[in-house]
Amino acid sequence: MQFENAKERARELRDLLNYHSHKYYVEDNPEIGDYEYDMLQRELAAIEKEFPELITPDSPTQRVGGSADGLFEPVVHTVPLESLQDAFSIEEVRAFDIRVKDVFADAEYVVEPKIDGLSVALEYENGVFVRGSTRGDGIIGEDVTANLRTVNSIPLRLKENVTIEVRGEVYMPKKVFAALVEEQELNGEKTFKNPRNAAAGSLRQKNPKITASRNLDIFVFNIQRIEGVNITGHKDSIDYLKTLGFKTIPFYNKFNTVDAVLDELSRIGEIRSSLPFDIDGAVIKTDSFAQRAEIGSTAKFPRWALAFKYPPEEKETTVVDIEVAVGRTGVLTPTAVFEPVLVAGSTVSRATLHNQDFIDEKDIRLGDRVLIRKAGDIIPEVIKVVSHAVNSEKFILPSVCPSCGAKVIREEDEAAVRCVNPECPAQLLRNLIHFCSRDAMDIEGMGDAVLEKLVSNGLLSKASEIYTLKKEDFMTLEGFKDKSSQNLVDAVEKSKQNDLSKLVFALGIRHVGQKAGKILADYFGTMENIMNADMEQLTAIEGFGSIMAQSVVDFFALPQTKNEIEALAAYGVNMNSQKEKIDNRFEGKTFVLTGTLPTYSRNEASEIIEKFGGKTASSVSKKTSYVLAGEDAGSKLVKAQALGLAIISEADFNEMIK
Repeated sequence: MQFENAKERARELRDLLNYHSHKYYVEDNPEIGDYEYDMLQRELAAIEKEFPELITPDSPTQRVGGSADGLFEPVVHTVPLESLQDAFSIEEVRAFDIRVKDVFADAEYVVEPKIDGLSVALEYENGVFVRGSTRGDGIIGEDVTANLRTVNSIPLRLKENVTIEVRGEVYMPKKVFAALVEEQELNGEKTFKNPRNAAAGSLRQKNPKITASRNLDIFVFNIQRIEGVNITGHKDSIDYLKTLGFKTIPFYNKFNTVDAVLDELSRIGEIRSSLPFDIDGAVIKTDSFAQRAEIGSTAKFPRWALAFKYPPEEKETTVVDIEVAVGRTGVLTPTAVFEPVLVAGSTVSRATLHNQDFIDEKDIRLGDRVLIRKAGDIIPEVIKVVSHAVNSEKFILPSVCPSCGAKVIREEDEAAVRCVNPECPAQLLRNLIHFCSRDAMDIEGMGDAVLEKLVSNGLLSKASEIYTLKKEDFMTLEGFKDKSSQNLVDAVEKSKQNDLSKLVFALGIRHVGQKAGKILADYFGTMENIMNADMEQLTAIEGFGSIMAQSVVDFFALPQTKNEIEALAAYGVNMNSQKEKIDNRFEGKTFVLTGTLPTYSRNEASEIIEKFGGKTASSVSKKTSYVLAGEDAGSKLVKAQALGLAIISEADFNEMIK
């Protein structure tokens, strides 16, 4: 494709993709299917790969890219992001109205829901998104631009070329939060307590791809500053934000009496449990900007606004049972079963009790009367015990796994009680899902539903048996025909050639993630060497601590592990590292990559460095040998210059690897 043709087509594709993204994520009214959208995005990515100079900040391909290692730099807000005075009673709302009406008898109010998330500022120059930051203390926040780009409802280009800064609330929808908590519980991970914590934790990830996977959303509710446009009131400002393409606060109504405001607060309180997002109150704002300026602010809060907080709904019920389930990592999770009770709009009959420490702290027993509520109006939780049943006894988690009967352990460094039997039936499906996942053995098509069918039909009882499956086995499953069955057989066969690092991660060794799996594979070279490694050898590896090392030693000491490895090898699964090494010219050298390189992605450059015996690091220090800097290099470059480190370009790098 000629450059001029590519330039025109890239512009068309950007406009198309931004339009359809807005229809899908903001208006909830898609005009094309997912496949068609993906094909447009793939075409644009191909053009940008051939002509990198055509990449623009508002390109949909830039929503997830690079890393956030250079982020979290302080941002001084041009206009402070103020917090609001809280009110918990009708009397406080009436007192607020009297204070405002004493200054402006004709004052009108806008009432809107107070989204429970993380407050951010979004900055646009000539309609293009240039920076996003957290609220912080209202004066100084943190730069989280790369992560905010992953929020699909944030427009990268506005419908007008306006220079503007807006304020919004990044939140996690209730359905997304519930699914995330369920996944964390299955994996034996510490769960987020509420959607707000989940949103905050997701937005401040150093890897934007993790942020992207959390499906965050945003409501924009305020103009902080704007150039060349005159708007006189709050409701009009939100109407204008809509025309620019922002996803604004879902409802905002204007009232001229305090009684009407109180009616609206009551209405919002009645519907809050049915909303698809979490709110922690409602906000009352004086509409007129001129009146706001006259009313002014205290040292802490604006006098022209108030945040009304709703009390959490709490109910009493009885604990009729405590069930104990086994998660993918072997963690035993106790769940209280209640007499059903209506809380915050839905019937509650179960709540996790987390671990033995939680049970002991609250002294929860069978037959107890307990007080419960929904954390963030979503996840049921036990607040406290009201009274014990007569002759009740303290509840203790079982000493053996309820699924396989193996003895459970509790390590000193954690609260969880865990079954360590790798052949535990309760862990089988979750272990298989992990084994086949993209970052592990990457068996395309072998998803949760397929694996569940294979297990329930008695075709799988361990991971190694995946490599014994035939086309005929898949064809016995509902919905599978000749072609789809053959595709799965081919995917299984292809996975045999994976690098050793993917297999090590797929085995699900406790404390050993994707990065640690690669370190083990690269360092030892073969599965046999890893299996025979002792504590001294493992702790000698940089970045490998004693806890990780002990976990590896314990895992490979199990007879079940040795049998599984032997079976995998017998079925032809690769047991060797495929890391290619050209020479040792970078031996002992550490590179830090920053900015966007003209032709290499960061992964490609890192692989080249490793092939020449070097290694990469995510942060700059005195131990850094070279900083490989591309365009838009940030704080890492500044720090490298301050430390007097060697800074090289891609051209310099290419000379070094000739």
